[in-house]
Amino acid sequence: MEKILVEKPSSIIIRRLKEMIELGVLKPNDTLPPERKLSEQFGVGRSHVREALKKMEFFGLLKTQPQSGTVVVGLGAKAIEGLISNMLEIDNNDFFSLIETRVLLEVKIAGLAAKRREKDDLDKVLKTLEAYEKAVEENQEDITEKDFLFHLSLCRCAKNSTLKSLMSIITPDILNHFEKERVCTKQSRQEAIEEHREIYNAIESGDSAKAREVMEQHLAPIVDAAKKKYDLDL
Repeated sequence: MEKILVEKPSSIIIRRLKEMIELGVLKPNDTLPPERKLSEQFGVGRSHVREALKKMEFFGLLKTQPQSGTVVVGLGAKAIEGLISNMLEIDNNDFFSLIETRVLLEVKIAGLAAKRREKDDLDKVLKTLEAYEKAVEENQEDITEKDFLFHLSLCRCAKNSTLKSLMSIITPDILNHFEKERVCTKQSRQEAIEEHREIYNAIESGDSAKAREVMEQHLAPIVDAAKKKYDLDL
């Protein structure tokens, strides 16, 4: 019997807020209502509202400003995100194209990160690496997010805001798909810990070629799994 997937309250809030942003109901620099009002508006608990806002801030759609509250970020390239979501409903090849694009971006990012990294950048990457390791060890619910947070932190080392924006565009759809399809296993997560360490070490040592190589090796199983799942001969 096919399992029925129930959308989480936080996911519903994210989808609704994204629609409001894309339709212009919420404009850049608009301040969102307080958590209490959003909770009443969507008919969910405040914890679900906090989770949704945290994720949207993580993906660059919102930002929290002292004394101003949570505001909508100027969209720019991120407006394309809605187009990607629609595209994924059409064809399985479309999701594979996202995976393929992610590999191209991340291999380049790893190489640039090794060339341009600074100590402050490396400290932040190390924190995300350790946060992922802890999430795996404790089997936390947000393991997949912690994984992507490590990958996104490499953009800081690469000193390229455009690459970071592109990663922010494709990451949410990949993340949602991974959670829905349960792509990552306990074994693959343990292996990812070692691979993340290899990537970090290559970047820290300034070895650009090695950083690109280990990143490509790290992402190869995801590419192969996507091909196998959708029976793609590419």
